[in-house]
Amino acid sequence: MIIKLLGAGEYVAEQPGDTAPGHFGLAVKDYSHSTAPNRRYSDLATQRMLKAAMAGSPSPYSMEELDLLARRCTREEDAANKVERQVGKAAAALFLEGRIGQGFDAVVTGASAKGTWVRIFRPPVEGRLLEEFQGLDVGHRIRVQLVAVDVERGFIDFRKVATR
Repeated sequence: MIIKLLGAGEYVAEQPGDTAPGHFGLAVKDYSHSTAPNRRYSDLATQRMLKAAMAGSPSPYSMEELDLLARRCTREEDAANKVERQVGKAAAALFLEGRIGQGFDAVVTGASAKGTWVRIFRPPVEGRLLEEFQGLDVGHRIRVQLVAVDVERGFIDFRKVATR
């Protein structure tokens, strides 16, 4: 829930003398990450710049190119994450398809004008709370009943049974 509330990260090109946001979770200003399969292109650019710096050569990228690269990497990672989330939601809906009507312990993971979301614990799956969500906030524990799934759209719908 905490990671979800922090929101998504983004790639940023920092020019010498500028102040980039750094890494909030690690509380460091100077930060770079590597090795994740979805970050290979940004890793390649980072390695090229490190190699040039160690050789005393100029950067292989201009600031304009780095800004474009950072924006593109953020867009592409966001798009990949969206597909990954959708596949995960569809798989979870398929897994729960035969359990409609069952009750589950849950915690509220999101509450906004767009809707209220809960995560059940066994299995660890998130879905939308369809009704009786007034007064609920992130972190509230409730008992829910699975009322519907739509595998193709990745929708999982619950209704509140009781507040815990």
